[in-house]
Amino acid sequence: MMTLAMLHWGWLLAAALLGLIIGWISVARRSEGLSVRTTRWVLAFVALLVAIAIARLLPGRLGYWLDLGLVLALFYIAGCVVGSWLRERVIARTAARAASGHGV
Repeated sequence: MMTLAMLHWGWLLAAALLGLIIGWISVARRSEGLSVRTTRWVLAFVALLVAIAIARLLPGRLGYWLDLGLVLALFYIAGCVVGSWLRERVIARTAARAASGHGV
């Protein structure tokens, strides 16, 4: 894992920054989301991929790509979460200022 971080730190940073940007600009809608069945299938698939990576069942280049893809996805999702959290904090602070009469 450290090899991935040392060799691909630029790509990992780019994935996190892209996630941060997407998390910030995305409009969060309170919808029903995925069905329970679909969510279970997606989680099972991701768990299978992680298990394959941990057990090192894919040798060589395919295993390396799997590891890199999982880590890049993790950094991207973490960036999305942080970006949407920051946007929510900024909007809540702006709304609180507007409600108190101090303006923006």
